[in-house]
Amino acid sequence: MVWPGHPGVLLGRRAECAWFDRWQDAVKAGRGGALVVLGEPGIGKSALLDHMASAAVGFRVVRAVGVETEAELPFGALHQVCAPFLTALDHLPGPQQDALSAAFGLRTGAVPDRLMLSLAVLGLLSEAAVRQPLICVIDDAQWLDPGSAQALAFVAHRVGAEPLGLVFATRHALGGLRGLQQVVLTGLGPGDARALLHSALHVPLDEGVVDRIAAEARGSPLALLELPRSMTAAGFTGGFGPTDTAAAVPGRIEDGFRRRVLSLPPATRMLLLVAAAEPTGDSAVLWRAAARLGIGVSAATAARNPRAVGPPEGGG
Repeated sequence: MVWPGHPGVLLGRRAECAWFDRWQDAVKAGRGGALVVLGEPGIGKSALLDHMASAAVGFRVVRAVGVETEAELPFGALHQVCAPFLTALDHLPGPQQDALSAAFGLRTGAVPDRLMLSLAVLGLLSEAAVRQPLICVIDDAQWLDPGSAQALAFVAHRVGAEPLGLVFATRHALGGLRGLQQVVLTGLGPGDARALLHSALHVPLDEGVVDRIAAEARGSPLALLELPRSMTAAGFTGGFGPTDTAAAVPGRIEDGFRRRVLSLPPATRMLLLVAAAEPTGDSAVLWRAAARLGIGVSAATAARNPRAVGPPEGGG
């Protein structure tokens, strides 16, 4: 969420946004570099990366996401980063071309030498950055496959004289990223937490209930937005039900997501599954796959507005 009257500034993240703006200016001026955004699940890492991407005026932004179920697929995340630039592959020295081609299955051959592959990625991204300043945003880096993690860390430690920046978001410090600049995200302060919570509420609440939800969320933006969805009528009226422990909050959020997905029509649920399986965020690929499964564009409507649909089939 952004502050009303302060477009482009994330609620509770003024300092981080200002710091990133200065870093971006340095990258655009040819002083490239890398940074790591650290924080627990739900603390707002992805939101900050979204802000970074939208604020990167004049840059080309390429995004990749580590996926837990794909962590054993060699070079899957690296392909997300490099795929837009493979048309310039012939600008690299022959051995580097061979390494990237083998890694991405563009030709048959032995497993590429890791050093040669890393040099090829550095060369490919540096070449692209000369044409237009480039920022590579890698979310959920804790789930990168080892080959991708090693190559991207190699690049991150060696950029400097070109308008190229890399931003990694991860739940915990990764060995290959040690020594890079870090931004550590913590929970929102009390005032910002209450402001975000009020933005998610559609009915006035007793301030005691607001205080209780804010305390349970412990400054987590995701919890502040999702906990009201899981509250009972008694909770909203300030009833004295069992107090939730902090450890139970993630489970409540997951249960809330599960109930909302189950309330969607079958075609919409299948569309969400296809979207989750598509690793690059390419909408054209998503809709081609959906068409093969007989899923129409109308299936997306319920996903955009889940409150417009009724209870799940067979449920109450």
